[in-house]
Amino acid sequence: MALKILSVNDEQDLEILLTQYFRRKIKKGEYEFSFAHNGLEALRMMLAQPDFDIILSDINMPEMDGLTLLTKINEMRNPALKCIIVSAYGDMENIRIAMNSGAFDFTTKQINLEDLDRTIQKAAEQIAFIKNAQKEHSQLKLIQSDLHIAREIQETILSKEFEPFPEENTFEIYASMRAAEYVGGDFYDFFKIDHERMGFVIADVSGKGVPAAIYMATSRTVIKAIAMSENSPAVCMEKANEILCQESVNDMFVTAFYGILNISTGSIIYSNAGHNPPILLMKKDASVSSIPLTTDLILGAMPHIKYHEKMIQLTPGDSLFLYTDGLTEARNGNKELFGKKRLEDICSRSMDASPKEIIDQVTHAVTEFEKGKEQSDDITLMAIRYNR
Repeated sequence: MALKILSVNDEQDLEILLTQYFRRKIKKGEYEFSFAHNGLEALRMMLAQPDFDIILSDINMPEMDGLTLLTKINEMRNPALKCIIVSAYGDMENIRIAMNSGAFDFTTKQINLEDLDRTIQKAAEQIAFIKNAQKEHSQLKLIQSDLHIAREIQETILSKEFEPFPEENTFEIYASMRAAEYVGGDFYDFFKIDHERMGFVIADVSGKGVPAAIYMATSRTVIKAIAMSENSPAVCMEKANEILCQESVNDMFVTAFYGILNISTGSIIYSNAGHNPPILLMKKDASVSSIPLTTDLILGAMPHIKYHEKMIQLTPGDSLFLYTDGLTEARNGNKELFGKKRLEDICSRSMDASPKEIIDQVTHAVTEFEKGKEQSDDITLMAIRYNR
């Protein structure tokens, strides 16, 4: 692309001098000159053709002088547009005013064209740098806009209606996901399998950001599609693992806990694919403990893996609290971990709390613990309370 230069000077000889001296660069397409004879004419040309790179302007001209033109150029707020002032050698006061008003550089009459060429080249380097920065800024704004849209899409994916059985009051469920970046790799889901069973899952994709979010959407879709027709959590994990092993890119994987709650009996059968064990809050004896692991491998890492399942029994008033490791691995300013002990302490004080209240209390506690420190990992929480 040619460097577009607008020469503003009421001396006709300068037009001939510039086109003659720079004829080779003009012929090669390196420079492209336009000419105006006063500031007013130059301003009209700049409005009609806003892609000039350099304004080479005399100071003393009729109708509109160079200093006034420089003021008008500043009002355009285009950092990639550079102005080089031309004035008599003895007119240092006006040159000084021009430089203080934002002129890029100056040259004095009689113009040393070799020196002018060096000045133009120096301006061209800065213009190229600024234009590249502007391009990168535009790209970043576009990416930021795309991320905002991606976040909105991800938020619509995660269930927000916490009544899969609106006609039942035998249990309550609530969940939340707080991404460390615009979008996250954690997810939760719950869904009605039949008139008395609800499937629920919490999972954590390796990594963060857009790649994790894409793999999160794939994992959620795969697990839910299989779960809707598969009665065994273990078999669901096995089938999901086979598909995710085929879809895995850059060695991504996902930890997941999938359970099926029988809303009539309070029994939960579950399979744990390398995920943090949920915490059981037992109302009868006010105890808090992690449920037994099935000691199974993460999803998407290795095909042909056998998964297992276990069962727990909820009694009226019991709650199950599920979380991703972004919670227990949250750090404060002293680099201390939030840890499982703090979590269990909160749970032990929340025996009579609803699922939403439990999650609100845990969220508040970890926020206070971090004390404004940047969140390093996604934090996803789910709580289920059995009432019957």
